[in-house]
Amino acid sequence: MLDRLTVPAVATPDAATTLMRRRVLFAAICGVTIVALLALAAIALPPTTPLTALILILFAITLPWSVLGFWNATIGLLLMQFSRDPVLAVNPLVASVRGDEPITASTAIAMCIRNESPDQIVRNLEPLMRGLVQAGVAPLFHIYLLSDSSDPDVIAAEESRFRAFTEVWNGVIPVTYRRRAVNTGFKAGNMLDFCDRWGANHDYAISLDADSFMPADAVLRLLRIMQANPQLGILQTLIVGMPTISAFPRLFQFGMRLGMRSYTLGGAWWQGDCGPYWGHNAAIRLKPFSEHCRIPELQTKGPLGGHVLAHDQVDAALMRRAGYDVRVLPEEQLSFEDNPPTLLEFIRRDLRWCHGNMQYWQLLGLPGLKPVSRFQLVFAILMYLGSPAWMALVAIGTIAVALSERQEVIVRSGAGLTLFAIIMLMVFAPKIASIIDVLSRRSSRYSFGGSAQFLTSVVCETLFSLLLAPIMSLIHTLFLFRLFVLRRGLTWNSQLRESHAVPWRLATEKLWAQTLAGITVISAFAMKRPGDLGLAVMGAGGLALSIPFAVATASPRIGRLLMRIGLCRIPEEVVPPESLLSLRLPALEGVEAHKPISRHA
Repeated sequence: MLDRLTVPAVATPDAATTLMRRRVLFAAICGVTIVALLALAAIALPPTTPLTALILILFAITLPWSVLGFWNATIGLLLMQFSRDPVLAVNPLVASVRGDEPITASTAIAMCIRNESPDQIVRNLEPLMRGLVQAGVAPLFHIYLLSDSSDPDVIAAEESRFRAFTEVWNGVIPVTYRRRAVNTGFKAGNMLDFCDRWGANHDYAISLDADSFMPADAVLRLLRIMQANPQLGILQTLIVGMPTISAFPRLFQFGMRLGMRSYTLGGAWWQGDCGPYWGHNAAIRLKPFSEHCRIPELQTKGPLGGHVLAHDQVDAALMRRAGYDVRVLPEEQLSFEDNPPTLLEFIRRDLRWCHGNMQYWQLLGLPGLKPVSRFQLVFAILMYLGSPAWMALVAIGTIAVALSERQEVIVRSGAGLTLFAIIMLMVFAPKIASIIDVLSRRSSRYSFGGSAQFLTSVVCETLFSLLLAPIMSLIHTLFLFRLFVLRRGLTWNSQLRESHAVPWRLATEKLWAQTLAGITVISAFAMKRPGDLGLAVMGAGGLALSIPFAVATASPRIGRLLMRIGLCRIPEEVVPPESLLSLRLPALEGVEAHKPISRHA
């Protein structure tokens, strides 16, 4: 059983050996898989094709993300199905607490905000604060609202709303509101400014974003584990989307809900003490964070220089270099967030991450990083470099089809179809793993609204993903061209989190290039290779439909329809926890709280 490979809560030579064996095994199976897929690709391509070597190189660039995702999901599925306690199997530190230990440490709740709605921030914090009061630990906590806001109207709203908020909680839980005039270092700089001012006053910090929500019992669970394990530097929760009536995040987070648990469990199995940090909804040990997690300013000129936009993976690598563990706690319903309400807002957030990840090139040579941490930085870069590689393959194939005078063999059908099927299996493996796990448990099927509704939602989300993937691939490709060739990057802008419609004119302005590219690919195949038109539509249909896709998935009417018929319903809508009901979310209106049902029922 996989349980037998559980690492003890206290680090021992045997535990380190076991973890090393896991990593060697994982690296071996991933390496063998990549080599096998490249060999199959070489068979699928005619040897007389002059671009064979280039195609194989581009294909190799696309493989790490899908191969690692497949094996993470496979390990995650085995853990979910056969381990008595999957969380314990990947994070043995949970065995160090019973759940009733007294909280003795001083903790800061640190929320980083920039031009956000003050009302939403207060809404998300107050249930947590009431829970801390009820647990009798309020004197040990301090709320810090760390603003980098620049919009004058938002600043005025913050000062008014947070002043009233502070007065309400005065004498119960102290609230400190601080706004920086200049957001030096972006979010990482915001957090380090907090550390320099107040970090010495507290043992731990719970890092939150403006759209984060964590109930008090989740925060106390993290702190108990941190207290019991002095070498634990960062403990990251598994973050899930909050119930929503907006179509885009509803579809997106249903897919994320399916894929994240199996992927995270599998990753945690071999990453162990070199786990991920996603920048929020985590517990941080403040002293080593303040001393060791200071990301150097990059000296390169242009958009890749200066302060790093995406700090989280670097924070994790620096904390691990300092000798402290970074681990994930892959339990659902511990922490929540709002996802971008529209495709255009999703693109804006994703490109900021892409820009930040490309800056990691200059940090790969930092001395003293653990090998797994260094690999995670490389992997974060490859996550986005796979997109231009895929787009180049599509472009090469389309040009070859357009210039062909007859039905030439571009890819051998037998090996080509086999390779295509394997790649699709790998891409969707994290979701497939969770689908299998949900369908195998009566309680899980019920939590998603029943088998029929769950499977219908899976079909809808799959179509959504097939349309979204090529749009994002071309978005990444165009952005990377602008970043590396035109030397134009991004600035740190605020996110529009409220639901809103996307006008046709705006969608056309932002997505005309994607539409043109999709129509070009499909037209070339329709004229020269009608027999392969289905594959062309699968690969480029999302591009051709990107404008109506953006408009439709932002439509409030479609969002309300999806909610009314129960499509892409998540467990919190069927069995909502009391903590979420206190937020008065529109998606939970009229729903009563229930006790959660065990996943192993």
